[in-house]
Amino acid sequence: MRECYCIIGPTACGKTDFAINLAEKAPLEVINMDSALVYRSMDIGTAKPSGKILSKIPHHLISIIDASETYSVGNFVKDANILIEEISSRGNMPILVGGTHLYLKAIRDGLADLPPADQDIRKKLDEEAKKIGWPQLHKLLGKIDPVAASNISRNDSQRIQRALEVFFISGEPISSLHKKKGNIDRPKINSIAILPESKDWLTQRITKRLDIMIDDGLVDEVNSFRSRPDMHSNFPSMRSVGYRQFWSYLDGNLSFDEAKNKIIIASRQLAKRQMTSLRSDNKMKKIVLRDLQEKLNLIDSLSKEINRKLIL
Repeated sequence: MRECYCIIGPTACGKTDFAINLAEKAPLEVINMDSALVYRSMDIGTAKPSGKILSKIPHHLISIIDASETYSVGNFVKDANILIEEISSRGNMPILVGGTHLYLKAIRDGLADLPPADQDIRKKLDEEAKKIGWPQLHKLLGKIDPVAASNISRNDSQRIQRALEVFFISGEPISSLHKKKGNIDRPKINSIAILPESKDWLTQRITKRLDIMIDDGLVDEVNSFRSRPDMHSNFPSMRSVGYRQFWSYLDGNLSFDEAKNKIIIASRQLAKRQMTSLRSDNKMKKIVLRDLQEKLNLIDSLSKEINRKLIL
């Protein structure tokens, strides 16, 4: 059975730094598991690892598509499975790193055979959303598929659209289709969730990280996409936290301070959803790193465990 490790956690919790420190003590190759890092040129707002780190430690599934394109959970499962095989054949340990719990569950538990996207249906749903708003379409989803609706935020337009699209194509709720998973050979994934020691601690990290992003040129990065004739704010890439708020600021709909405050609020809400999802997952080890020594101890024990497995 193929085997890999996974470091997952809410936004701004330090999982990337943890994985980089771990890779310095064991022969690892990182497979990105963050849905926003797949886009090219979205570097500042997604907190991508620096070029220096990328040249030192092999990373995969970072900057692989244009921001005008889409990357589905199905794409991730296919790409990640191939990479796990390739990395293992090189004698290294694959490690999934990111905060997209949906990606982890899909590769670990299996992915339903869902119908491909239908652009005509998506266009109709977009037009309807412009009239009544995504929260109202979320209410419609609640009537069609209450199980799916309960797991999707009323403002998560991408997932609402996909759930409704699947129903209109197949006639079946997406939650029912998710239960029909094939018995394919899935990798054994040793998952560790890194959770923050407190809400205040995480809020401070979110705020500090945003200040650094702004100093590094986040607004200019957003404007570079806004100035492209082929881009608009409804693309999945531009709905990422930080991008949609500063796009609205550049459109004149928000002041700079309002946009910044909305980013902090959206980041905290995202972190809360991520932590709720992770805490309900009983297939992973959950750890709160309260100080540097705890972090170093965990890195040391994990690196020894990984090195032993690679020798066997």
